[in-house]
Amino acid sequence: MGANTTEILQGTYLFGLVGQGIGPSRTPAMHEAEGLAQGHATVYRRFDTLHGAARDLTLQEILRAAVAAGFNGLNITHPHKQEVIQYLDEVDERARAIGAVNTVVIRDGKLSGYNTDVTGFGRGLETGLPGADLSRIVQLGAGGAGNAVANSLITAGAQELLVADLDLKRAERLAQSANTATGSSAAKGISLAGIESVIAEATGVVNATPVGMAQHPGTPFDTNCLEGHQWVSDVIYMPLETQLLKDAKERGCATLDGSRMAVGQAVDAFELFTGLTADAARMRETFISLGS
Repeated sequence: MGANTTEILQGTYLFGLVGQGIGPSRTPAMHEAEGLAQGHATVYRRFDTLHGAARDLTLQEILRAAVAAGFNGLNITHPHKQEVIQYLDEVDERARAIGAVNTVVIRDGKLSGYNTDVTGFGRGLETGLPGADLSRIVQLGAGGAGNAVANSLITAGAQELLVADLDLKRAERLAQSANTATGSSAAKGISLAGIESVIAEATGVVNATPVGMAQHPGTPFDTNCLEGHQWVSDVIYMPLETQLLKDAKERGCATLDGSRMAVGQAVDAFELFTGLTADAARMRETFISLGS
């Protein structure tokens, strides 16, 4: 093996994404483009546990294979963010507190887990809606994305966070979990019944439900209750401008689209994987270039 070839291999990054139905994910392209821009050949592989070769492997087997193959890190998505914790050597305090890991760093044969969904939403909120009023926020949805968003909002300084879900018990559990993880009492679970009147009194609204995706069109509430002084965020990024964000803009609201969280988590994961400072603007450009 020649000297040049050895140098190339030593400077190569190898990442992966583990989850189900991950074909449309834009994360691989963002990491590969950023690694290359920083002078490193970068390969990002998908391990779809619902389709293809990974379907016949357990999550533990995939992790072991990644270590053996020399991977630098893995992103973990639905439905493995909780399951993966039991197989890790170390778990970041925040990720352990919320009970979910979406980023696994592989170094010296050891696996360390982090949650960059939380930091990613926070990064997006800070850059996309600087100075947003966090005094009273309504969050719709208490699923996996809602878990990360709630923790991020409280960490960012939310004074009151009302989490609404079709399943009131689930909303209450998420609120309690987020409060425990952050040492706060800001979050409270509420019913979706009459949510428009609650939203009318809020300073900001976050949609963490699937409503607004191509396969779930529409809005999660009647947007006529929105006022121009409020801000509205959506974690959905396909489409980039959901009907909710379109309606909110028409009513004069400041908006934050789902690309901010998607890019933010990738920026933080890249830095954990490589130790390099990622160019957030460049990664966002890659994300946007992949379509709306």
